[in-house]
Amino acid sequence: MSPGYLPLAALTIIMALVLFLPFSVRKVEEELEFFLLVMGLMAVTASGRWSLHLVRESLVEPIKIAVAVLIVGFFFRLGRRFVHQAVQGLTRRLGMRLALAAIVLILGLSSSVITAIIAALVLAEVVTALRLERRCELRLVVCACYAIGLGAALTPLGEPLSTIVVAKLKGPPHNADFFYLARLLGFWIVPGIALVAAWSSLACTEAALGEKSLSEDKPERTRDILVRALKVYLFVMALVYLGSGLGPLAERTVALAPDWALYWINSVSAVLDNATLAAAEIVPSMSQGKIKFLVLGLLISGGMLIPGNIPNIISAAKLNIRSREWARAAVPLGLVLMTVYFLLLILL
Repeated sequence: MSPGYLPLAALTIIMALVLFLPFSVRKVEEELEFFLLVMGLMAVTASGRWSLHLVRESLVEPIKIAVAVLIVGFFFRLGRRFVHQAVQGLTRRLGMRLALAAIVLILGLSSSVITAIIAALVLAEVVTALRLERRCELRLVVCACYAIGLGAALTPLGEPLSTIVVAKLKGPPHNADFFYLARLLGFWIVPGIALVAAWSSLACTEAALGEKSLSEDKPERTRDILVRALKVYLFVMALVYLGSGLGPLAERTVALAPDWALYWINSVSAVLDNATLAAAEIVPSMSQGKIKFLVLGLLISGGMLIPGNIPNIISAAKLNIRSREWARAAVPLGLVLMTVYFLLLILL
């Protein structure tokens, strides 16, 4: 084996560990931020990409989303009572079906500003206030998480995936700015949010009210807010290192794959965090068309299972949703969305 292949072999092993250990080892899943940070440092070392610029980027890039999560987290805690009042007022004015669709639409469209994390926390409060039948609430949560995951990708504030994509593409030839993903994907994402908002209301009526329902586990403490912001900071830092370190591997493999193949390959983000995959796959040499296939594949399939994205993980933990019942509600919708988007991407 020539010396040029040794770094690629090491990066392949690191990539395999990143993909499979969080899904198979509980301790790694619980300490995901620290695990990814270690893997990122190893990847940068193996690829020989250490530089002062990279270290500076890893320290600066996570600040915006971490500060947004911190500030909005405190505002949200103060406004919990307002959330309950707003939900009650909305259901009185619109009726249950339209109110549920409006909730999903609002959370999806606002998640790029208030962040996917805060949108998921608001969702848990909304579901607690509604107290509907569990089957109805489960559909609402799944649809809302699809909408939040899609909408949060429109700005770097929304979630780590969009933060990393913009950071990796901010130089030539894409020169990505704050609204880069909104321009590239807005035409595709906004109708998707409207579609899942409509779907969320189909099985819910006034008669669906019942005692067996989902509910949030406990109110937020100051310590919870601070720890969450710190974890988001470390998570994005880890993704910066992973994205840079795994760059040579992505350039040799992912960048050469056909657009349609990359779209379906990224359905693995149903079981793996889509931000991690974006950090490993996105390279500046990709065309805008390939980036569109890649990111949309990650966003849609990321909603199918709990580990796929941040809103799923937070909502399932807060509302005590089991993996199997999530899959029963989310996988059929995800497969329909994946197929519809794929056909439209090919045709348009």
